[in-house]
Amino acid sequence: MRIGNVIGNVWATRKEEGLQGLKLLIVQPIQPNGEPVTHPFVAADRIGAGIGDQVLVTSGGSSRFIMRENPIPIDAVIIGIIDSMETER
Repeated sequence: MRIGNVIGNVWATRKEEGLQGLKLLIVQPIQPNGEPVTHPFVAADRIGAGIGDQVLVTSGGSSRFIMRENPIPIDAVIIGIIDSMETER
């Protein structure tokens, strides 16, 4: 899992049938201290995140199964909106 900031939206008028109804957001991965890491990526959202939210994202094979009965062609999905974080450093 990764943490990130939602920095934008993606609109697609034509997309794979399994993606209908999913909101697509641009996520900037961050370190716990808020520093950006790597490049932004697109993640599917089913929990209602929006621009400015800090989110928890899972990626890879597990993200394809957010709909158990119908795996869909995605490689990142937002699985939580972060309320707060605490680190010892």
